[in-house]
Amino acid sequence: MVSRCLRVAVAVAALTMLGAGLRPDTRAPERDPAEAADRVLVFTRTAGFRHDSIPDGVAAIRALGAAHGFGVDQTEDPTVFTDAGLAAHHAVVFLSTTGHVLEAEQQAAFERYIRNGGGFVGIHAASDTEYDWPWYGGLVGAYFSGHPAVQAAILNVEDRTHPSTVALPDPWVRTDEWYSFRTNPRDVGVHVLLTLDEASYTGGAMGADHPIAWYHLYDGGRAWYTAIGHTSESFAEPLFVAHLLGGIQYAAALPPDGANAVYHEHDTRG
Repeated sequence: MVSRCLRVAVAVAALTMLGAGLRPDTRAPERDPAEAADRVLVFTRTAGFRHDSIPDGVAAIRALGAAHGFGVDQTEDPTVFTDAGLAAHHAVVFLSTTGHVLEAEQQAAFERYIRNGGGFVGIHAASDTEYDWPWYGGLVGAYFSGHPAVQAAILNVEDRTHPSTVALPDPWVRTDEWYSFRTNPRDVGVHVLLTLDEASYTGGAMGADHPIAWYHLYDGGRAWYTAIGHTSESFAEPLFVAHLLGGIQYAAALPPDGANAVYHEHDTRG
C-alpha cells in the first residue's frame, strides 16, 4: 500500500503542475468540484508583505482535501466573514495573511464562529496579522517579531501524539524562514508541538525555549498554528504536508489518519 505521505506528495505535485499560474480569487470563494459535506475555508488576503508561496499552499490544501475527503473553498474577500458565510466551514485557514484583513463587523462574525465551536488554522504569516485585535492575538497564540534569512535548522518534536506531529522525525532538519515572536506562546497556555533549536541556525531571538508550532482550545473553538511554510517548496514536502494535514484535521474536528493519533485539550480563553 502506498504510504500516506507519498500519496499526499503525489497529489500535491499533480495539482501544483495543473495549477501553474493559479491566482487567488479576490472577490468570491472558489468552490471545490467535490461538494464534500466537511469543508474548510482558506483565507489568503494580505495587507502587507505577500508570500509567493500562497498559490502553492492553496494547491496543497486542495490536494489534501481531495485525498482525505474534505472540501476546500478559497477566498480573499473579507465580506465572506459573516455568520452565514462561515457557517458551512469546519475550520478557517489563515494562509500567510498579513496586516489588517478584517473590519470590525467581520471580526465580530469570526469571533462568534469560534465561540460556536469553529476551528482556526494559522500558517506562517498568520501571526503577522491583525496586531490591533487582541482577541485574534490570543487565538493565534503569539505575534511575529522578526526572522533571519532562510536557512536550515533543527526542530524538536515536543509532542508526537498529535495528528500534526505523529509522522514527523525527531529531530526534524529542514529549511525555512524561522519566525521569532513578541512573546512566548507557552506563557498563555498553548500546547507546544514543535520547538526550534536556536543553536542550529543564526538569527534566533527567543533563546532556549522557542516554540514554532502549537495548538489550544480558545474561546469555544480549536486553534492550531505553525510558523513553518514560507517557501513554495514547503508545500511539496511530504513531512510538512503531513504536518499541515494533521493541523487541519484537529482544527476542523475531522478524524485523524491513524488510530494512534491522539491529543490533549488545553483551554486558553480570550
